Amino acid sequence: MSTSPGRAPVTPLVDLQGRSAWSVLPPLILGFFMIMVDTTIVNIAIPTLTEQFSASLIEVGWVNSAYLLSYAVLMLLAGRLGDRYGQKSVFIAGLIVFTTFSFLCGFSGNIGSEPEIGWLIGFRVVQGVGAAMMTPQTMSMITRVFPPTQRGAALGLWGATAGVATLVGPLLGGIFVETIGWEWIFYVNIPVGVAALWFSVARLPHLPSHGTTMDPLGVVLSVLGLAAVVFGLQEGENFDWGHIWGPFSVWSLVGLGILVLAVFVWWQHRQGPRALLPLRLFRSRNFSLANVDGMVVTFAMIGIFFPLTIFLQSILGLTPINAALVMMPGSLVSGVVAPFAGRLSDRVPAKWVVAAGFAAIAGAVLWLAAVLDPDLSPYALLWPMALFGVGTGLTFSPLSNLATSGLDARTAGAGAGAFNTNRQVGGVIGSAVVVATLSARLGVTVPAAAQDVATQLPEQYRQAFVDGITQASGSLGTTAVGSVQLPDSVPASVAEQVGAAAQQAFFAGFADAAAQTLLLVGVVLVVGVLCAAAMSPVQHREHETASAPA
Repeated sequence: MSTSPGRAPVTPLVDLQGRSAWSVLPPLILGFFMIMVDTTIVNIAIPTLTEQFSASLIEVGWVNSAYLLSYAVLMLLAGRLGDRYGQKSVFIAGLIVFTTFSFLCGFSGNIGSEPEIGWLIGFRVVQGVGAAMMTPQTMSMITRVFPPTQRGAALGLWGATAGVATLVGPLLGGIFVETIGWEWIFYVNIPVGVAALWFSVARLPHLPSHGTTMDPLGVVLSVLGLAAVVFGLQEGENFDWGHIWGPFSVWSLVGLGILVLAVFVWWQHRQGPRALLPLRLFRSRNFSLANVDGMVVTFAMIGIFFPLTIFLQSILGLTPINAALVMMPGSLVSGVVAPFAGRLSDRVPAKWVVAAGFAAIAGAVLWLAAVLDPDLSPYALLWPMALFGVGTGLTFSPLSNLATSGLDARTAGAGAGAFNTNRQVGGVIGSAVVVATLSARLGVTVPAAAQDVATQLPEQYRQAFVDGITQASGSLGTTAVGSVQLPDSVPASVAEQVGAAAQQAFFAGFADAAAQTLLLVGVVLVVGVLCAAAMSPVQHREHETASAPA
């Protein structure tokens, strides 16, 4: 049959033995759902992991960083592996790796006489490898199975997965940590992975591969260059943007990575059609601009969630679960809007749907920047977060459609790998820029707030108060309460007054710094709007004949 209940008839581009094209979506969506959940679910367990493994915050931070590093670095290679060996084979292999190492991540606390964080970090690296193997295949299989006129609707469901996952991750993480144990933030992947594996074997077609060469030198250059850039930007804050080890500083490592990537681009030009990343893909204006927009939207998501999460928990005093509930409207609305946006992009030029999405995200960011205040009710954030969800829902699936719909069967994997790699790198850049900007603005806004608050204190303590706050400002890990050193002879009532004033100064200063950081995100989003508007309403195609039914 060629239809699915409630859906328009779809004639697949490949032989599915009478099944609808919609039948390939369940395993792809389940696999992508696990990947997206695992980018957010661990953050809420950081305090618990610190205690369980007797590890530092930096060590526990690597539980997430290691996963994101291997995930970002290997997607370009994984996309080309799909072109070479078949998307189904690579997707299933990645799914098995991801599910197996999800179990080992949860079991890592039971290895050895005492829990060692190194086991968990190592298992997360390999879990990220599995995620990288799966992600490009989800997009390229949709591209190769669905006809162009109905591809947007399929990518809409795929894009809705990201919105739902951003909601489910923090909520599930909070529930598991507070009830049955941190291990279940990883064990939960096992039943989902098994179901996805069954669907994959039963539903995914064996798409013809094209004997693509693997370009070994290109693989080495891309992995080393991306690893250096991603590691430097991702971990720069932990090294105070200075010395790392031996001759390497953060910026020398990032510079070396950029140099290696420049050599990689030169080598890809020399390789022509044999390249790991065929540069002819970028002849398509839509593909090139969609890659820029993919970086921008992920930059924006990090730019919103990082300062907002700290604001909700440290300033408004919400629990992790309640903070996740405040962000729920954005995720729910995104999940609802994305399928409709995908269908809309099949009927009108997708560039305008994407432009509207970026405009909505920018509006949400400016709204948040305008209302952030230490005395703010959490309910006041629900509406701007809902608008943010409208924007991401309008953006994700039409943007993916624009990036991949012009690719032929021989380059679908490479194009999907490039798009997802750039999207992930955009998040890494966003994290580095937002953390650096927020820290820098704290160094200005917190002392300014301290000057205002100091007028409430006895005159003889005002300068010491301002000096102590100024010295502590710029740190994301302090509320500045203990930063003012007072003599033991100071009356307890005055000491209590100074402590309350210090907290008030930090809260007001953080709200101002977060709002200013969000304005920077808004400026970056303007780039997204302009890139979307500059896209062509007619998609350039590599080879129309390559898309013929197999």
